[in-house]
Amino acid sequence: MPRHGFLAGVAAALILTACSNLPTYDPDKGLVMNPSDSGTDTASSDDSSGSLTLGKLFGPSASEAAKTGYVVGDEPYAVRAGATILRQGGSAADAVTATYFAMAATYPVAAGLGGGGLCVVYDAASGRSQTVNFLARNAVRGGAFGVPGNVAGFAALRAAYGRLSWSRDVALGESLAGAGVPISAALAERLKASQNIIRLDAGLAAEYLDESGQVKPAGTTVVNPALAMTLEAIRREGPDGLYRGAVAKQLADYAASEGGAVSMSDLAAYRAEIGAPQVLNFGNERVYLPPRGVGAGNFAAAVLSQLVDAQGNLHSGDKSGAAASRAVREAVARFGVANLPSDLGATGFAALDTNGQAVACAVTMNGPFGSGHTAADSGVTLANAPSAGQVGLAAAFLTPMVATEDVSGPIQLPGEGASRGVTLAGAGAGGPDGTAAIAYALLRVAGGKDMSKPSDLRADLNATRAAPTDTVNAIVCQGVCTALPDPAAHGAAAAGG
Repeated sequence: MPRHGFLAGVAAALILTACSNLPTYDPDKGLVMNPSDSGTDTASSDDSSGSLTLGKLFGPSASEAAKTGYVVGDEPYAVRAGATILRQGGSAADAVTATYFAMAATYPVAAGLGGGGLCVVYDAASGRSQTVNFLARNAVRGGAFGVPGNVAGFAALRAAYGRLSWSRDVALGESLAGAGVPISAALAERLKASQNIIRLDAGLAAEYLDESGQVKPAGTTVVNPALAMTLEAIRREGPDGLYRGAVAKQLADYAASEGGAVSMSDLAAYRAEIGAPQVLNFGNERVYLPPRGVGAGNFAAAVLSQLVDAQGNLHSGDKSGAAASRAVREAVARFGVANLPSDLGATGFAALDTNGQAVACAVTMNGPFGSGHTAADSGVTLANAPSAGQVGLAAAFLTPMVATEDVSGPIQLPGEGASRGVTLAGAGAGGPDGTAAIAYALLRVAGGKDMSKPSDLRADLNATRAAPTDTVNAIVCQGVCTALPDPAAHGAAAAGG
């Protein structure tokens, strides 16, 4: 039995065990805790240890660290993988890393190993905030294929903020690829829309088409042994499992055979960029976004700046949905965006742990399944290059975001600095309306409006209708924390101890 086969069985058992203890998801109420679950409690701002804090005495304005961590995203099996990692003692960074590598198997239409993305981190314990930029890049010699960034990006994130081992964070994705996973409703919907792309690629066709050449329906179990072997190499060797050695050679050789230009030197030279986020005052919220030097940060700033005055005070008199929609339409016009494809191949997800660490990420293949070209022996479908026409604009609409408020209370001990608690961690992706939706959620939180149901993410929202396969997922803390998957999609929210 291959080594990844043994680990697949172990990891699958862990996921199934965790799933049996997960709370249920109600489309009207969001995440509902199962009272029969042992060791699981509702997310709350209270500390059950009995310790007395200034926040308890004087009433913090936002939630303290939740008792229960949360993961939210577009693909349910991947979200459950992230929750499993939280239950094993992982941080929010571990959870989003595990969620991503599970998505590489369960949602490759938007989160394949060939793509790239952005993450925003806020760590309450240290007060540190950072962004990780791992977008797919153009090869030195150009060409249609992007140089992959996802593996490098999540490796950098986990190294800086993780508590568990790299191998543990990757193993669940390896399990799902090697042992098999049912096609979720979330993936099935995008497979149907992408069937012409799937039919032109041998690797994708072998996995997702039935004997009659039709796309397999939701519930059909699919396996990808080639991808599992690549994930095994990544688990054992770290990022070098993709960027150097046998897998890198497979990718470079395939790219060359297809007239592409991704070389082994392009792969070996790839580094994720960790830096300071863009920080905006938004009412009582402090908002952390990708920096303005990144297209996504520039677009998000152009939207949010229209919703506040020069001092960061919210404009009054507008309905939140109307304000967010207008701001996005004006930003789209300012940047001259037009004729976007219906699906830009993107998705967003987020996690919050019990120490108050929040991570929001968004990734893209620059089109559904990216270039639609899979390096057969690797199982890796390559993203489109950023320079590849309108699909290359996908990265501009990745909007991972974390917002915090001061939770110090009116009295601070000598030498005690201000303490901030997370009020929102989430991401819009897939087009301008994804940015509009996360901006709308922020407006509601900053305005003190209730955000306890998934429908609160999109109610009263009518933006551009460009690139309609857009998505928004968020965790909101208003005294208690609630994980809210996109009500217009088939995603999930899950809790981890």
